[in-house]
Amino acid sequence: MFRAEYGRAVAVLTRVFGDIDTAEDAVQDAFAEAARRWPRDGLPPSPAGWIITTARNRAIDRLRREAARAGKHAQAALLNAQGEPAQEGPVRDDRLRLIFTCAHPALGRAAQVALTLRLLGGLTTAEIARAFLVPEPTMAQRLVRAKGKIRDAGIPYRIPAEADLPGRLAAVRAVLYLIFN
Repeated sequence: MFRAEYGRAVAVLTRVFGDIDTAEDAVQDAFAEAARRWPRDGLPPSPAGWIITTARNRAIDRLRREAARAGKHAQAALLNAQGEPAQEGPVRDDRLRLIFTCAHPALGRAAQVALTLRLLGGLTTAEIARAFLVPEPTMAQRLVRAKGKIRDAGIPYRIPAEADLPGRLAAVRAVLYLIFN
């Protein structure tokens, strides 16, 4: 069965997942599972279909685990950091740390202001959209993209080092000025 169906199963899963390594690993796992089950339960009506379905399910499970891994690592880091002393620096206010995160130079000015209004000002997406004169779905997408950029770029939730503070204050001042206008 392995010789007859391995290549076909790998080809099908490569087409589905677009990754040869993922397909091969999943098919090998499916054949290992077949070696455990089939002697006990008997041969299924369609062995090739069983292999492909089992391999596809294994690949999906593996991809989900890998996708969730980053979040679990972040949670573990957060739990670990809770036991550490609070970061001391030139500013000791969590809201200011969040303002510096929201006003990071990697974000555009409009995204900086909108994100600060949402996270620190407590405004709804609809209220922010009205202030920017854009449709609510457009503003919702901007906020999602800004949060994603913070996550993907690894923008830290912290006050910049004292030496970097003067260069970063201009953006924070501009965001604060625009918020109060």
